[in-house]
Amino acid sequence: MNLEDGSAVLRQALDGLDAQRLRGMRRGIEKESLRVRPDGQLALTPHPQALGSALTHASITTDFSESQLELITAAHGSAPEVLQELAQLHRFTYQSLAEQGDEMLWVSSMPCTLPTDETIPIARYGSSNVGRAKSVYRMGLSHRYGRRMQTISGIHYNWSLPGVSSEQYFALIRNFRRHAFLLLYLFGASPAVCSSFVAGRTHELERLSGSTMYMPHGTSLRMGRLGYQSDAQATLAVSYNSLEGYAASLHDALTRPYGPYEAVGLRNPGGDYNQLATTLLQIENEFYGTIRPKRTIFAGERPLHALRERGVEYVEVRLMDLDPFEPLGIAASTMRFLDVFLLHCLLSPSAPDSPQEIAALARNQHRVAARGREPELMLERGGAQLGLLDWGLELLAGCEPIAQRLDEDLRGMPLEGAHTQALQQAHTALHEPQGLPSARVLQVLDQDFDRSFIAFARSRSEHTRRHFMAQPLTAQERDRLRALSADSVREQQRIESLDSLPFEMYRQQYTSPERLGRAGVGAV
Repeated sequence: MNLEDGSAVLRQALDGLDAQRLRGMRRGIEKESLRVRPDGQLALTPHPQALGSALTHASITTDFSESQLELITAAHGSAPEVLQELAQLHRFTYQSLAEQGDEMLWVSSMPCTLPTDETIPIARYGSSNVGRAKSVYRMGLSHRYGRRMQTISGIHYNWSLPGVSSEQYFALIRNFRRHAFLLLYLFGASPAVCSSFVAGRTHELERLSGSTMYMPHGTSLRMGRLGYQSDAQATLAVSYNSLEGYAASLHDALTRPYGPYEAVGLRNPGGDYNQLATTLLQIENEFYGTIRPKRTIFAGERPLHALRERGVEYVEVRLMDLDPFEPLGIAASTMRFLDVFLLHCLLSPSAPDSPQEIAALARNQHRVAARGREPELMLERGGAQLGLLDWGLELLAGCEPIAQRLDEDLRGMPLEGAHTQALQQAHTALHEPQGLPSARVLQVLDQDFDRSFIAFARSRSEHTRRHFMAQPLTAQERDRLRALSADSVREQQRIESLDSLPFEMYRQQYTSPERLGRAGVGAV
């Protein structure tokens, strides 16, 4: 299908969306951040008690490390509503950290100064079977990929639209993966890293200073070869042509023994668990990707079973870096661009993928992550070479009617024209890459911090801490969030009191292939 025909299909699909469905669009954020000391070293203290139970709190938990906070919003009807909730969670978190010491949140996706790999603390979730399983899974990650890689942080953007079938969500995902290079270019904010992060590793980075490595035209080291990459997972050519095919690929990875992980073993000689399973993937969340199909799960249910039984409920965008220049790590304008971009991916024609295209997309991702701001950078599309600038402008042209349509629904509101404005900012960035977050990071490093990544990120982290500490919670907000923390602690205690199954039996049952659902069931 040529570009003109594709535009006609998109406009027809857009015309078929009524205002009520567009107003039903929902988005939410999951934001990861390392807790650090004032000197930029990783905090090795436990998850703060004032923040509640990391196992059961719906809004404040931990990711891989005990030192890696994750703040989670509900799904909301607008970007400002999401950011308002995220700001409340930040203010509560900073207030809680201030009450117990002088820690702060690291504002960069690439980590702070880290201790030795084995000293990075793995997240702990209590003595229940489900809590132990979460920690054992993270121990497995540490054996498979190392703990340093797991301390890289980012923002996940959860998005849905009413009335979208699983088939349509997978069409969106295919287009997203094709066009994800544009998001890496526009919003990547991790072109540099502390040199200690790559000590002893093979890499392609250049030295910026004695303590900092970088890529001169890099956008997102987090999404490049230094980030969430795995030689084992590189053998997976997961297709997104259907829920059934995607589920079959994951099912295989979750049940296929993998020699190097079998060599690690389930337990060490002392009897402690090394990992949940010796298969290529321990659980579904171990599969890395720029975007995932998601479905809310029931207690104890496997995510793959939920997808097969009830279909896709929303998508999780996973490639967004933390923006160190934004207190919340993401701007409202960025969220509006994501809404437009995701609608474009949904409404545009979406051809089936192939193993050849999947391999080309991986090469494009690495190229843009490492060299995205390189003048006249070429990418692969359909077996030919196409300039990033030309492809990006083509995508933005396709997004214009969507931004205009969304702004029509906001007519008369204070933010009138906001989606069109976000699109215009992207146009400007394509032509003026010096204004991109990745370029700004390097400019500020050079001008103000003697080319030190740690000094820059530490300064931005302290600036952000002061920003939120100057905005104390109201008494009502504070009491509500304290109550949520206390409730989560009681819920963890309740779960622990009800456990009676030996952990090994629980592990065997949870990782059983029968728990993954039946092939061919996939709801639409």
